[in-house]
Amino acid sequence: MSPTFRALRNPNYRRYLVGSVVSNTGTWMQRVAQDWLVLQLPGNSGTALGITTGLQFLPVLLLSPYAGVIADRFPKRRLLQVTQATMAGASLLLGLLAVLGVVETWHVYVIAFAFGIGSAFDAPARQSFVSEMVDQDELTNAVGLNSAAFNVARILGPALAGLMIGALGGGADATGWVILINAASYAAVIWQLQHMNLALLHPTEIRPRTPGMLIEGVRYVRSQPKMVLILIMVFFAGTFGMNFQITSALMATEVFGKGAGEFGVLGSAMAVGSLTGALLSARRVTIRLRLLVFAALGFGVAEIIAGMLPSYVAFALFAPVIGLCTLTLLNSANATMQLESDPALRGRVMALYMTIVMGGTPLGSPIIGWIGEHLGARYTLVIGGALTIVGVLLAVLVFARLQGGLRTVLTGVERPGNLVPRVWDNQTVARAQKVSD
Repeated sequence: MSPTFRALRNPNYRRYLVGSVVSNTGTWMQRVAQDWLVLQLPGNSGTALGITTGLQFLPVLLLSPYAGVIADRFPKRRLLQVTQATMAGASLLLGLLAVLGVVETWHVYVIAFAFGIGSAFDAPARQSFVSEMVDQDELTNAVGLNSAAFNVARILGPALAGLMIGALGGGADATGWVILINAASYAAVIWQLQHMNLALLHPTEIRPRTPGMLIEGVRYVRSQPKMVLILIMVFFAGTFGMNFQITSALMATEVFGKGAGEFGVLGSAMAVGSLTGALLSARRVTIRLRLLVFAALGFGVAEIIAGMLPSYVAFALFAPVIGLCTLTLLNSANATMQLESDPALRGRVMALYMTIVMGGTPLGSPIIGWIGEHLGARYTLVIGGALTIVGVLLAVLVFARLQGGLRTVLTGVERPGNLVPRVWDNQTVARAQKVSD
């Protein structure tokens, strides 16, 4: 089997990947439909769209650290079935309200927040569950294939949503049918989780509830310079740069004067680059720090360029470059966080990572929405890209101070005198708590 697809030898992972493609296609269909629904409701604008996106990701900011504790305390397979059912219920309600023609903006706000609660508990369990399905030497490959499947869905979902909304008239009721399809798609994930071969799983030991579990995870991450570097970079990129739901919608409608179909095509075009980045990531065996830093810098520069492009065609053709940089950064960061973390703390580590990646959106999306409304859609990309570059430079300076120089970032070789333990035993935890206290 090709090195790019080596994790597919695992039957549980194959089943998981197929279910994920179905569910993620529905999710991307809903994202486009929800954004279009908000813009179709009376009196709404970029600010309303930003508020909706912010509310959907706010629970990630508020709850993900606690969700990581839950992921380390309960069987992840069962937890994922519960979270998937929760998000299916939220989608079903929003879809019905839209189809019946009674949906209002406040309905979208409340349901987006409820959907975000399910996402907050789903993300750390799903991220850390990958390491329970595959062997350690296949983890980087599995993370890359997860992103590849996600982006196959990202190519299909927005295009299907745009075509369906356009074919059904483009109104609020048309978006409802698309959202209902997403509600049904969650059954694929729940089914594949139920039918896994339990003998092939590598479940981590379930941690009993003890005081300070959340603080223990924070202290552990804080002691790892490489993780600190990653979290600073993805915070700036996720908060100010990865607001694609807002930036693409505003560029399509306000700058280029396009409709739902063209808006959907932009998401699919970006996903082409993301899919390429995911497949390239799947082939990597090791990940160097310089790859993370250059991918983040490339993402910031690409966003600035995109904001200056003169036409819809140029913007659509350039979108894959943004997708490539985005996925190279996120895949490399995700795999590094999992490989570097103690299995007993992996749920909390990934929860903190997801808090930073997704939780910054409630902070950034209203700001980006306001920029789009008052300064123009182009500035959402230019300012977002510039702030991402600032974040990368800050992350490198912090890492250099913690790890002992910029040479480590460029070469990827850590100085032996500055290495910290990857695996925390009880004595290590106690010493860290004592120093912190």
